[in-house]
Amino acid sequence: MHFFGIGLHIIVAVLFGIHAVRTNQPLYWLFILFLFPLLGSLVYGVAIWLPEMRQNRGVRKAGSKVRQLFDPTRELREATHATELAPTVGNQVRLANALLEAGRASEAVPHYQRALSGQYAGDADIQARLARALLECGRPAEARDLLDRLIAAQPDFKSPTAHLTYARAVAACGDREKAHEEFGVLVDYFPGLEARARYATLLHEWGETERARTLAADSLRDAQRLPAHTRDGESEWIAMLRKADRVS
Repeated sequence: MHFFGIGLHIIVAVLFGIHAVRTNQPLYWLFILFLFPLLGSLVYGVAIWLPEMRQNRGVRKAGSKVRQLFDPTRELREATHATELAPTVGNQVRLANALLEAGRASEAVPHYQRALSGQYAGDADIQARLARALLECGRPAEARDLLDRLIAAQPDFKSPTAHLTYARAVAACGDREKAHEEFGVLVDYFPGLEARARYATLLHEWGETERARTLAADSLRDAQRLPAHTRDGESEWIAMLRKADRVS
């Protein structure tokens, strides 16, 4: 049985290697599969094969995280190359998104600004993304102003992510009353735990400890009812909520 076990996982690694070649996966997968056949097969199965089989959203998210772990700059490289070849609006936005996710918000700003041209000059989604980049690079007043103008021009625009950016920008500008108003609405409808975690943290920073702990405790109870793969995707915000719940 021992030798059969060794043979089986090597066979699986070979099959995944064939799949990698046929589907034009990066060559590093072959090194991973053949240097570490058991672990490599598990990683490849989660990162590449299962998402391709269209299992479920949780598996696809796990696969994306594994790919990010092994090649964290892949999307940024590919987006940069695509933009250099063809600086279209779509490629500018893709590169800006990749820069923002890489923690390089100040570099993302000009790409979003370039994308806001021609027929896309008033694009609400691009403006909302630009506002987030402005906020992340320490320009909350500009982010707030941009979103104020966006809503004035397009009052029907709805975006939980843009709303969270606005609430954070308002808070960063020191307008606590408005921030309470915006976060008070957000925590009831924002998908996931990020809005609650950020609000609980702000409440602690503002000395509103009991409100912060109540929000954090209630949110953590809700988190326990989430499916395991969803909790994994919310791990950053769960950790933030636990910290808020512990601080006295």
